[in-house]
Amino acid sequence: MSLPLEGLSAIVTGAGRGLGRAEALELARLGASVVVNDYGQPGRDGSGEASAAPADEVAAEIRASGGQAVADLGDVSDHEQAGALVQLAVDTYGKLDILVNNAGILRDRMVFSMTEDEWDSVIRVHLKGHFNTTHFASVHWRARSKEAGGPVYGRIVNTSSEAFLAGSAGQPNYAAAKGGIVGLTTSTALALGKYGVTANAICPRARTRMTEDVFAGFAEPTGGRLDALAPEHVSPLVGYLASPAAAKVNGQLLVVHGGMVAIVERPKVAAKFDSAKETFTFDELDELLSPYYEERPAHETFAAAEVLGLKRS
Repeated sequence: MSLPLEGLSAIVTGAGRGLGRAEALELARLGASVVVNDYGQPGRDGSGEASAAPADEVAAEIRASGGQAVADLGDVSDHEQAGALVQLAVDTYGKLDILVNNAGILRDRMVFSMTEDEWDSVIRVHLKGHFNTTHFASVHWRARSKEAGGPVYGRIVNTSSEAFLAGSAGQPNYAAAKGGIVGLTTSTALALGKYGVTANAICPRARTRMTEDVFAGFAEPTGGRLDALAPEHVSPLVGYLASPAAAKVNGQLLVVHGGMVAIVERPKVAAKFDSAKETFTFDELDELLSPYYEERPAHETFAAAEVLGLKRS
């Protein structure tokens, strides 16, 4: 019996640790040949010297399990290095079929304290990094489609965050980048659909180096039970979205964690008001909008503990 991703090749960025590692291992388990990309810096803020060790270790783990994998140390926020990453997959496996964008860093600060560099660096790695690899992958798929005279196989899985959906007061750079990734995903889905390529985004929740502060107060399970925040709850969805089974799934945003997948609808109009005359006046807007917002319940912050059923330690 063939595996769902047998004969397909994949790139997973930020695959040396955490979510990316789990995703790379899952794609390999499903039969894909994988390029394990990770810049390898020890600090989650992008600090420290780059190291091949994280990517090499994951690639070796895949090969030890009977799969095919090569490691790549490239910085996806660098346009040329992202292009070299895509070319590595093509040169090694003959083509690229799957792109999973996961690489990212954190530089948290309140908006009134954040420096320009803290803003730029997070936007560069997350949003520009997603664009860079997507650009070169889409060039590859478009050229293959023109040569074939029809659609080819292509899958993009991007990584957004609930910080974009629910807000995150101390992460204006991260929340903005993750919101931008959703916009990039939906635009890409529309642009590449005719070539046979799908693009979707996930909002994963997992206990990783990136979220060690966020989930520090949530107790890990005992008795050998899988942590509800384990990256292994996320990777199966990535495997599914990368597979032929998900051919009809395109331009979607899905939240995933702890044995749960939720499909997020696009924003809906909550209320609509028309001006009595050709245009609104200040007084008319005050009469229409102020009562509407005064009657709405206070905004409730997203409670991870309630959704996950976790208890703080």
